[in-house]
Amino acid sequence: MEKKKSLITVIDGQGGGIGAVIIKRLREAFGEEVEIIGLGTNAMATGAMLKAGANRGASGENAIVQTVEKADLIIGTTGIILAHSMMGELTPTMAEAIASSPAMKCLLPLRMPEVEIIGAPKEPLPHLIDQLVKRIREIIIL
Repeated sequence: MEKKKSLITVIDGQGGGIGAVIIKRLREAFGEEVEIIGLGTNAMATGAMLKAGANRGASGENAIVQTVEKADLIIGTTGIILAHSMMGELTPTMAEAIASSPAMKCLLPLRMPEVEIIGAPKEPLPHLIDQLVKRIREIIIL
């Protein structure tokens, strides 16, 4: 019997650039050993994540709410659990569904003007993504 692949959801908004970089790095690290779904708050973000190597993609509130319930791992910035973040693209319903999902959440502490996470490293994004991939490798046993 074939082992079930881990289902990783990457959530991003606006242009999807951060999600695309994360997916590209996950593909380099894990190849096809994991299934990656790019969930965008909009179609542009989803398209960028699909181009980066997501197996599937979906956009909008209902897609995010439904998919995070099935995920093994949710990846994004701290903004994905904050209502009205990403310039209002992340709805309260999305934030609640993501935060309430039973999936493990790995969040990058990117700076937002209205939120300060005390003790979070002030590292450049590439370094944070390196740490993210290392942590996912510890979580997912292939």
